[in-house]
Amino acid sequence: MRFIVDQQVEDIELPENLKLNTFLQEFHSDCLHPECGFGYYGFAFGQSPFPVPKAVQTALIKNADKGAYAPVAGIPELRETISKYNKYYFQMDVDPQRIYVGPGTKELIFNLLEVLHGTVILPTPAWLGYLPQIRLLKKNFHMLPARSNGKISPNELRKLALRLHDKQKILILNNPHNPTGVVYNKLELEEIADVCREQGICIISDEIYAQTTYDFSKFVSMGKIYPEGTFVTNGLSKSHAAGGYRLGYVIFPQHALEVRKQFKKILATEYTAVSTPIQHAAVAGFEVSRELDEYFEITRNIHHLVGDYTYHALCSIDGIKATKPEATFYLLADFNFYSDELQKLKINTSQKLSESLILHPYHTAIVGGDSLVLERTDYRARIAFVDYNGAKVYENYQNQKPKTHSERIEFVKNNAPKVVAGIKMIETFFGNLQNETKIIEKTKESMQVAI
Repeated sequence: MRFIVDQQVEDIELPENLKLNTFLQEFHSDCLHPECGFGYYGFAFGQSPFPVPKAVQTALIKNADKGAYAPVAGIPELRETISKYNKYYFQMDVDPQRIYVGPGTKELIFNLLEVLHGTVILPTPAWLGYLPQIRLLKKNFHMLPARSNGKISPNELRKLALRLHDKQKILILNNPHNPTGVVYNKLELEEIADVCREQGICIISDEIYAQTTYDFSKFVSMGKIYPEGTFVTNGLSKSHAAGGYRLGYVIFPQHALEVRKQFKKILATEYTAVSTPIQHAAVAGFEVSRELDEYFEITRNIHHLVGDYTYHALCSIDGIKATKPEATFYLLADFNFYSDELQKLKINTSQKLSESLILHPYHTAIVGGDSLVLERTDYRARIAFVDYNGAKVYENYQNQKPKTHSERIEFVKNNAPKVVAGIKMIETFFGNLQNETKIIEKTKESMQVAI
């Protein structure tokens, strides 16, 4: 029997970070060179390397017997705890009834796009998961390229909105931002919110990296700035290093009762409810405590240390620029200085650049620009700087916190050696690239002389 797959699914590709991770595992096992015993330098897969907080692990074990279905929107104690969590950390007074729990923010964003009518405005570069969801749902969408600082312009947002004739427009705002690591400040959010009020734009504010903001006092939720029009999503995966728990939540805008009713139907239809033991474990994860405060502070400080090192090390390579991360564990590296050399060697897309870096002897994984909704010939790439033993680094940081600039550099060199070596390998790649193109040019010149 021949099975026919729907064309919408055929057109969707496996996310580049997951595809690369799988490929690298297989590629390493096939590499015959003994010097490649290190495996590969993993700048592609963005997963917090730290242990899940002990309180969350203990709560999961304690509640392993909870086998009954949970309420569709989430167990009451979890929604109440998330409400208190948002008041403490983000100064948002949110009624628990406005909070719905789902199996990760990725699924919740997909559900929001299902329920909300209208054209999607997608700032670029973007997290590699948004566009496949938009396409799978057959939503109309328009790109909104960010400025050189990695942030969208309110004026450009207004111009785009004026060209769209839907009764409702949906802006996906990722703050802090994956892949650049930049953070919108309060004034920038207020300017965007003013345009959204004026143009009838609702916002899906993906704030999954909020707790990773290096100077946490500077993070402001769009839910506080534009409460009547913002759907805020957040969860356990990045802040609590618990991506595998698959638990996220969405805070609905004020006075969005009808949307909540419709949303509940979608949740009940698609997955009934989030795993009950996981929800009970999440209660411990969102409870305000001194231990959790310390965990957030230490993990964001380590991300800051490694992020600063990665930024400065990349920018010290001739011709390479990068966004300076203020949060997350990513930055966007710009390799366009080498576009002529890359083109001469038939590396004519960012995807081919990624593939070239994977091969022996480089064994280096990055996520190319076309996966980030950039032009295929834009040689920018996301660099995830988390290729280290999180448990060990966390313990070392607790035992001896680096204070001076030199101590910070030494801490990264000692605790994240694959990040350090991987950046050196990127430098080697582009050095070899220049040498190869020089050889090609000399060969062409010699041939012309001979003719």
